[in-house]
Amino acid sequence: MTKEVLLSLRGLQFDNGSVDADKIETITPAEYYKRDDSHYVIYEEATEGFDESTKNIIKFKRNSLDLTKKGLVNVHMSFEKNKKNLTSYATPYGEILIGIDARSIRLGEEEERIVVDVDYALEINYEHFADCKIRMDIRSKESGGFSLQGE
Repeated sequence: MTKEVLLSLRGLQFDNGSVDADKIETITPAEYYKRDDSHYVIYEEATEGFDESTKNIIKFKRNSLDLTKKGLVNVHMSFEKNKKNLTSYATPYGEILIGIDARSIRLGEEEERIVVDVDYALEINYEHFADCKIRMDIRSKESGGFSLQGE
């Protein structure tokens, strides 16, 4: 895998009792590297209405994923299979306490592509908020682009 990659982040959020999901997808250039058995993806995220951006560092391996955001938004989120992690999520509007209970983390690795799927429950202030899924698709820039309709 090359250092310069394209990152597709696709998220689904199912509210309590709902069968419809809120869908979000973003595609952004990123940097990728691997050290020992851990993969790293680093990218900048802009927030509409603000001049300051947020630096995102994603570290993942077979059964865990850590997301660190620094800048306009500050948080360190840990996703570990069958373990609940609590953290403070600092935004320009204030802080909230979130809980992440990862049910599964799947990692698929090819020569020019890595796909990570995370299925988790999200809590806000100790109350279940939503069931969520994240798909992270990392590809070498040279390997081709993405379709927003999915594959």
